[in-house]
Formats: sequence, structure tokens, C-alpha cells
Amino acid sequence: MKIKEIAAVIEQLAPLQWQESYDNSGLVVGRMEQEVQKALIAVDVTDEVLDEAEREGCDLVITHHPLIFHPLKRFNGEGYVQRLVERAIRSGIALYACHTNLDSAPHGMSWHLASELGIENLQLLEPRQANPETGFGVVGELPEQMNLKEYLARIKAHLGIGAIRHSAPATETVRRIAVCTGSGGSLMEEARRAGCDLYLTADLKYNDFMTPDGAFTVADIGHFESEYCAIRILFDVLSKKLLTFAVRKSEYSCNPIHYLV
Repeated sequence: MKIKEIAAVIEQLAPLQWQESYDNSGLVVGRMEQEVQKALIAVDVTDEVLDEAEREGCDLVITHHPLIFHPLKRFNGEGYVQRLVERAIRSGIALYACHTNLDSAPHGMSWHLASELGIENLQLLEPRQANPETGFGVVGELPEQMNLKEYLARIKAHLGIGAIRHSAPATETVRRIAVCTGSGGSLMEEARRAGCDLYLTADLKYNDFMTPDGAFTVADIGHFESEYCAIRILFDVLSKKLLTFAVRKSEYSCNPIHYLV
């Protein structure tokens, strides 16, 4: 099957024009007319993921994060990005990324994670003005109130999080919850305006834990952990719409952050 046929399925769910200006979603390495036999889906391109692709005969790797974010001036193998790009080219492995276009797609990343965490009646946290059906983050409600610490413990177990960093609890119980996969510190005010009891996101800075000022609790659930659902989303859409094409979930897509607890 040609890469352009696979890309068309992904881009029907998450068109490339929905990506942010800084992003580099789409075909990163390879040619649209290239014939491929099997795809491997991961969060990031790493040596371990390329090892797996080579072992399993996958000549296309589809990831959430693009391997190349910034222009490359040299291919001398000094940096891991250059080295992995060179390796993919030598191995004949095409690389495709579906990043902020999947983040902002209707029923995309945040929608999927929030549903996994039992949150219902979802609405966009920050709709785009130009296209209100797309945007970042969601807010909704649990079927009933839950104890904050018990709910965080449930999230920790479900996502396999090494540790959850959170602000001082604003309330003992929570029901209205906002979620933004990946780096969501910029949506703190949107979470406040949405009247949430708890805001779940990742990559929070020191001062972000002070910003709620008792209005709600914020919890950092980890960038990788919050975005691992990209593998499930992409696998589901490809396996359902390309019945004759082999798709594999990576078993070696691993969190680069380790925890000492």
C-alpha cells in the first residue's frame, strides 16, 4: 500500500492544516508514492522503536511526536535526531507524525483520555476562533463526586504513572474535571473559567502549582503518560479503515522520564 493512502486515512481524522504553526506533522521521512507493507505505531521515534520496526518488518513508523521539529543543518550523526533520521533512511523506513493536528481534532487526544478516565459530557476547553469544532483540552464531569486523592490514585494506576505532582488540594472531592494531554500549562485560565475542580495535564512549571490560588487543583500526570493514547487512536482508525494493511502497536514505545519514588 502506498504511504499516501495511509496518510489520507489519518488526515481524514486529523487534517494537517489543524496543526500548530511550530509543528511538523505529516510525512517526515519518505515519499508519498512509496509502497509499504506494515506500519508500527509509537509515541516517539527512538532506537528501540526502530529496532522493533526492523525486527517486525515494518517499513513505516507512525508516531505522535515528529522526530524533526527544527531544520537540520548537518547530518554528521552527532545528535540523536540526525542519527535516527540517517538510520531510518538507511533502513528504508518512512516516518510519519500526527501531532497537534490530532491534539486539536474533534474527539482527538484530550477527548480520548478524558473518556478513559470516566469523564462525561465533554466540551472543548479552548475552541479555535477560526474553527470552533477544533481546539485544545476538554472539560466534563464524573458521573458522581469522588474523593480527590482516590481519583488521582485511580488515574495513577490506570496510566502507570510513576508519580503525580499536584497543587494543594482545593477541595476534598472532585466532579468537574478539565483535561489537556501533553503540555497544558497555557490553558490554566481556561480551566479556571470552566469552573473545574481539577485540571489534569503535563509539563507544569513551579509557578503553575500556585496559579490556581485555591480555586481548583492542578495535577501533572506526565507528558508521555497523557499522550500514550495516541497509539490506541491511530491503531483503531487504521485497523478499521485499512483492512488489508498490517498495523502494529509498538511494545517498545517507552517513557524517557524515570521516577525514583
